[in-house]
Amino acid sequence: MGTADGRGDVREWLRGLEVFAGPLAAFDPDLAPAEPVALFLEWLTEAVEAGLPDPHAMTVSTTDEHGDPWARVLILKNVDEGGWQFAAHADSPKGRQLAARPSAALTFYWPALGRQVRVRGPVVAESAERGAADFLARSTTARAEALLGRQSRHLDGLAERDRAIGESLARVEQDPGLVTDAWTLHTVVPGAVEFWQADKARVHTRLSYERLTPDTPWERHLLWP
Repeated sequence: MGTADGRGDVREWLRGLEVFAGPLAAFDPDLAPAEPVALFLEWLTEAVEAGLPDPHAMTVSTTDEHGDPWARVLILKNVDEGGWQFAAHADSPKGRQLAARPSAALTFYWPALGRQVRVRGPVVAESAERGAADFLARSTTARAEALLGRQSRHLDGLAERDRAIGESLARVEQDPGLVTDAWTLHTVVPGAVEFWQADKARVHTRLSYERLTPDTPWERHLLWP
């Protein structure tokens, strides 16, 4: 079956697209550190030094009340021994989903290096003070949009959006310390972290860090490709 733009059969077209063009990064799991945060920061640093765009962007996956998955790309706010952090408005779909089902999966992908990192675990809402600090670190326009609390709702037109954000922006400029209590900093406390290194022959190298609770030591396991 052909397509209107002349690409022909979509399946064959997709199969013909090159992946893992390289040169790919090297990864020896025998040299990996005992815990995942150190290795993650090594890989993130290499992505930054390689000049990859938005290296701290990640896909955040949650589930709704029907068990259906939702995913969106957010920016990593911090990572330390406590976990991986991102922020969300409490009245957004992800905010409501996390309040009802506090667990999430994060996916980082750096295609030029052929690397992927997957993080899974429960999500903990940080204190209001930490949420406020994160909110005030955002740009004025980002704060103005968040103060509206309308994320993902239906919009009649761009003029309505621009008018509302303009009015909210005026509030922010008048009161630079204005904060919404709905802005929440979340920490994913990892129970499993997988490091995936691509191979052009598809014999990928996968290393998984796993633990039963945050108080138990990490176990490392190689995974089949």
